Amino acid sequence: MAKLVNLDTFTSTSGSLTVYNNILPGDIKRVFYIYGAENATRGGHRHHQAWNALICVTGKCCVYTHDGETEQDVWLDEPTKCLILEPADWHVMNQFSADAVLLVLSNEPYRLADYIDDPYPTGRYASSPVSS
Repeated sequence: MAKLVNLDTFTSTSGSLTVYNNILPGDIKRVFYIYGAENATRGGHRHHQAWNALICVTGKCCVYTHDGETEQDVWLDEPTKCLILEPADWHVMNQFSADAVLLVLSNEPYRLADYIDDPYPTGRYASSPVSS
C-alpha cells in the first residue's frame, strides 16, 4: 500500500535542505517530473515491478491510490512529503495547482511492458478509463 513519508529537512537562516535518501528498494534508474498539468489527470496505471517516489517540489497535487483492497487520496502539498508507491498501487494524479512540479523517482527504467493500465475491479476508477 502507498505510504506517505516525511523527508529529512534541515532549515537555517540560509534556507532549507530536504534530503531523499535510500527510500526505494534498489537504485534510482529513472527520474521525471510533471508540470503544466493544472487541469489534467495523469497516471491511471500500476506496475509489475517499478516502485516510485512522488514529491511535489512546488505547488500541490492529489494522488489517488488503490492497492486492490484499500483506496486513498493523498495531498502532496509540501516538498518534504514523499509518497512511496509499490508496484501494486494503481494511481492517478490530478488537481494540480498552476505552479505544481511533481518529481517522480523510480527504481526501474521505462518499459511499456511494466505498465498495467486496467484499474482494480472495485474502487472509484473501476469503470472509468484514465488517459495520461
